[in-house]
Amino acid sequence: MRKNPIEAYETAGMGGMSPRELEAAALTKAAVRLKECRDDWRAEGRKERLLSALKFNQRVWSFFQAALSKEDNPLPDQLKVNILQLSAFVDRRIFEIMADPENPEKLNMIIDINLNIAAGLREKTE
Repeated sequence: MRKNPIEAYETAGMGGMSPRELEAAALTKAAVRLKECRDDWRAEGRKERLLSALKFNQRVWSFFQAALSKEDNPLPDQLKVNILQLSAFVDRRIFEIMADPENPEKLNMIIDINLNIAAGLREKTE
């Protein structure tokens, strides 16, 4: 039985992972950090943790943007375009949250996207 993606990340070691597994782990880590902020919304230090989690998520997606922009990227062109469009959507959502960080539900979309993409990456490696 497959583990929940969050549990998989928390229990997995990074050694010996394929690039796809590392990408899945990074997306899951970003989702976990955002989920922790959402679930502990009233906790002290929330704004700092939220900003840190959003910046981490942004770095993960920036990595994807850079990798997809390389000429030698083997993915089909349409898939690259679709992922880049999704990445732009995630960036916009991050900036919206940074501008108005008062609603924890705004994090749900990014968390769901990260976890779904991570699950897809894991399925293709199994």
